[in-house]
Amino acid sequence: QVQLVESGGGLVEAGGSLRLSCVGSGGTFSDYHLGWFRQAPGKEREFVGAINWSGGSGYYAESVKGRFTISRDNAKNTVYLQMNSLKTEDTAIYYCNLAATGRNPGQPTWGQGIRVTVSS
Repeated sequence: QVQLVESGGGLVEAGGSLRLSCVGSGGTFSDYHLGWFRQAPGKEREFVGAINWSGGSGYYAESVKGRFTISRDNAKNTVYLQMNSLKTEDTAIYYCNLAATGRNPGQPTWGQGIRVTVSS
């Protein structure tokens, strides 16, 4: 099982930007497709986006397409989520996980996540 630890969250005004990081350990990082997920208050966890093992391709939820970008640095065992033009509805706890087919998480356990709060 791969352990993943998120960082970089915080409070930002609407229209602002944040970059989240997720560092992996316990596996060969470059073997895995990786995804970002989020859970807003009172809602179920949802898929945000994912990137393939090499970083050559990614796909996103419609709600963040054009605003969020996922990248990775396999030499640093790190995946990033660049969030631009943030909206109040982006407020959530963000998690990274392995990415499976169908926009599902690739392993059943989750880290602590990182909180992102977007103020109006």
